[in-house]
Order: sequence, then structure tokens, then C-alpha cells
Amino acid sequence: MGRKPAASRRGRTGGAGRWDLSELVGPKKEAAHMRAVKKRVAAFAKSRARLRPSISAKELLGLVSKLEAIHEQFGLAASHASLSYAADTQSEKATARAAATDRLAAQIANDLLFFGHWWKLELDGRNARRLLGGLGDLAGYFAHMRAAARYTLPEPQERIINIMDVTGSSALVRIYDKITSGFRYRVGSREMGREELTALVRSPRAPVRRAAYTALLSKFAANRGVLADIYSSVVSEWGAVEVGLRSFSSPISARNMANDIDDRTVEALLASCKKNAGLFRRFFAAKARMLGLERIRRYDLYAPASRRKERHTYAGALGLVLAAMSEFDPKMAAMARRLADERHIDSGVRPGKRDGAFCSTVSPGITPYVLLSFAGTREDVFTLAHELGHAVHSVAASSQSILTQSAPLPVAETASTFSEMLLYDHLVRRAGAPQRRALLASKLDSLYATIARQSFFTLFEIDAHGLVAGGADASQISDAYMANLGSQFGRSVEVSADFAGEWAAIPHFYHAPFYCYAYAFGNLMALSLFSRYKREGPSFSGTYLDILGAGGSEKPEDLMSARGFDISRGAFWQEGFDYVRSQLGELERELE
Repeated sequence: MGRKPAASRRGRTGGAGRWDLSELVGPKKEAAHMRAVKKRVAAFAKSRARLRPSISAKELLGLVSKLEAIHEQFGLAASHASLSYAADTQSEKATARAAATDRLAAQIANDLLFFGHWWKLELDGRNARRLLGGLGDLAGYFAHMRAAARYTLPEPQERIINIMDVTGSSALVRIYDKITSGFRYRVGSREMGREELTALVRSPRAPVRRAAYTALLSKFAANRGVLADIYSSVVSEWGAVEVGLRSFSSPISARNMANDIDDRTVEALLASCKKNAGLFRRFFAAKARMLGLERIRRYDLYAPASRRKERHTYAGALGLVLAAMSEFDPKMAAMARRLADERHIDSGVRPGKRDGAFCSTVSPGITPYVLLSFAGTREDVFTLAHELGHAVHSVAASSQSILTQSAPLPVAETASTFSEMLLYDHLVRRAGAPQRRALLASKLDSLYATIARQSFFTLFEIDAHGLVAGGADASQISDAYMANLGSQFGRSVEVSADFAGEWAAIPHFYHAPFYCYAYAFGNLMALSLFSRYKREGPSFSGTYLDILGAGGSEKPEDLMSARGFDISRGAFWQEGFDYVRSQLGELERELE
């Protein structure tokens, strides 16, 4: 399906509201559309006989083209279903459609399984190398498939796992979403959803911050039994499949392979994060001075450094983000502006909407979609920059195949974080002294939340997966979480006992085990790239957009090595922490 002319869908770029999904296939046309998809799948299945060792690269590419068409056609309806569900998780119709689409996705995956199975397990190495030489931009994708061969099970078992993905953990995660998205939190006389509650943890008033965290943590504590059962089931299935059946050396290794990243690269990243935890402890000491406290408490962690109330309209926020991108490269801003012009952003705050924010790529021919709940805070402005950074990455890689358009998670988080850095730089260069101090503190808040917090989340998950495998209960998981908080904070932050259950409120632990290190990876990589941009000036934009344009066609280590970065070594990650240290030093000098 081609893209409609932008002018025909052009709407107001300024108003927060719902997205327009009319470019996708909705419920009325879904049945006929999916019948056509199934017909294509059935036709492709007949190509099994053509998969022989002597197949030419040209013939193989012809089959890949048909595979791409299936993915694109299915995605038009599947994306409509999933985005509709995210926009209203309490809708029974949306929930049923999303579940039905997941089941069909598993069925299609099973019907197409033979192709990848042949490439990974049946084709001999000599002919695989011959064919890789003729696959062009898809060579990296197929090389990664060959690398995963040792973890691939016989076809009948892979079929069973595809079905389990829908009826097992994925179904449980939908239940988790439905339960938690329906939570309402009472703070004083007000009742609110999680997005509004999250804004209160940044209140300038300590009693409000404490009340917000109490409302959040008590709600999850009251439901800890069922949420812990869901988590244990998700973790147990992950371990049974990835370690027990596929023989990965550890649960996190399965995520690393999915991200096309070597274990040693992730180990170097996490080791650097642990090594530099003291930087953020220094920051918490500085922040305590700013707040007039001897030591900050956990519920003070995101307290604003300035009491100046900052509110933004959606139109103003969008203008700031686009202006920051345009300073870097007008082409980047134009890519992001397309989402607003085509009404591909759902930014309103409403009950039942999925918590958090995301950018969803449908296919190379369609502008991606962004969901966030814009309440007007400074953090919301940076969230908008973050998700539009993802969107720019998607648009920049739109010349790639649908199979390689999306980059592995850690590299994808680099693009989003780089956009936040552009916005931060845009704001701080225009700020007076008091606002500059507030921006420095706010940026260090963000760097803590996206680097240290996320890496320690991952370290907790490593422990938690081991505990669940050993039969641990919810209390033992909570004890491990408290130990993790003690490890990252030391004596710099006072942590009350109710934070032991915070882990159940982290959706990524349920949705995608070990996802969180992607944020630390992406942020530190973005800091290194941003530092290079500040050294090289405008000429760097071409290098940066070239990295984004590769999408997922290159292994991250190879992608960055070709551009002068060795991400497998601790020295690379330390460069990112050197930037953190420089910003912390500036803040400390401001406080002298």
C-alpha cells in the first residue's frame, strides 16, 4: 500500500489529540485483507521445493521480495489492531482484535518457518557464503540468521514456541497491561491515571511527591500476588525456552542475540555502568544541597531543582523539538514534521490509554506512529523529542527492506537519545543562569534515569531470573530489588521499605526481558556521538544520518567500527560517562 499524498491528510500540527489510522487497514476491511494475506502465505509455502543448495542469489532475492510483501501487507492490519489497543486498553473490541492478530501472526510465522529454517540449518556453509555475496543490503540480515542457527530448534518445536508466544507469556502480558492500565490512583481528593501521577513525582512539594509514590506503590503492593505470578510465568517461560531448549548460556544472552550484539559488548557496558555509579551519587549529594536537605529520599529523586513552574503547550513543545532538530540538520526536522502533518501522533491524556510512550514502525512506505500522553511538563517535551528521534530513525532508514528497516533496540535508543541531546543543547544555550542550573540538574536527572537506573534494572533482572528459576517467591524478588537499590545508591539516597515492590510497576520487565540495557547503551552511545558533533560541527550530520539510514542492515559493532567507534571496549562507554562528569562538574561549580 503506497503512501497517500501528505496534503490529503495534513492536519493541525499544534493540537494534542488522537492519531489518524486511516492509512492502515481497520476492522471493516480487515477480514478481506487478511484473507489476501493468507493467500499470499499459501502461495509462498509452495516455494519450499525451490530451496536447494544451487539456488541463485537472484532467485533467492525473488523469494525474499515475496516475503517482504507478506510482512508489509500483514502489518497494515496488525498495526491498526495493536495501535488501537494501545490507544484504549480497556476496549473489549480492541483487546479482542489485538489478541486475534497475535494468533494470526503466530500462524503465519509457522507457515513461513521453513524458509528461515532452511537458511539457518539445512543450507551448507559454502553455498550460504556464495549467496551472501549476492544479497546486497540484506547480507547482514541473513548473516545474523546464520549466527542464530546454533540456537534454532527443529521446525516442529519452533512451531510450538510460536504458538506459546501467543497463548503463554504474550497473553499474560496483555492481562498485566489490562490490570495496570485500569489502575486509578488517589492523591488527596483527586483520582488519576498513571501519567498524571507520574507528573506529581516531580512536584516541587515533598509531601505531594511522597503521596504520589505512596499511591503508586500501595496500588501495586495490593496486587502483588497476581502481578508476581504473571512475572514468574513470563520469566519461567523465557528461561525454559531460551536457556532450556535453545541452550543460550544465560537468559540475557538470548536478548543480546536478538539485538545482534555480542555478550562481551553488553558485559563491557554493564561493567562501566557499575564502575561509574559514584558519579550519580555525587549528583544526588549536589541535588540534596539544591533542595536544602542533608540527604535526599527516594521520593525526592526527581524533585525539580527550580520552583519555577514550567508548563508547555503541545504546539510549543513541538516547535521547540523541530527547531532543535533543524539547527542540526533541516532534513532531520522535515522527517519529524511529517508525523505531525500526517496526524501520526497520539498525544492526548485519557483513561485507558497505554502507559508510557513509543514509536511504531509499520513499513518503509508508511510514516511511523508515535504515542505519548502530553501533560505539559518539561519531561513531556523531552519525551516528544525522544519518540520523534525514533521516528526520524525509521524515516531515514525507509530505503531499507522491511526486514532491515528497524535497528536493534540499543541502536534505536541512540537515535531517540541524540534527539533529546539536541533539544537540551538548544535550551541550555539560550538559558540565563538560574534556568541553566535547573536545566543542568534536570539533564542529570534524565541521565541517571536512562543510564544508571536502566543498567541497574538489567542487573536486577539477571538476579531475578536466577531467583525465579530457583523457585523464589515475590518477597525474595523484592529483597533482591532492595539490594539492587542499595548497590546503586550507597548512602547517597534514603530508600524506604515500600520501594521493595517497585519492580512490579516496571512494564519492560514483563514486555521484554532485558530490554532496559538498551537505554543505557543508547544514551551512552548518543553522548559519544554528540561529543563528536560538538567537535566536528555541521559536517557531522551527514555521518549521523548515514548511521540512521543503515537501519538494522549492519551488526552494531560493525556499523560503529566503520565510523571509528569500538563499542566492545569499556573505553568507549567511558567516553559517555566523561560527558556526564563534565555536566556534573558544571553543576557543582554553579553551586559553589
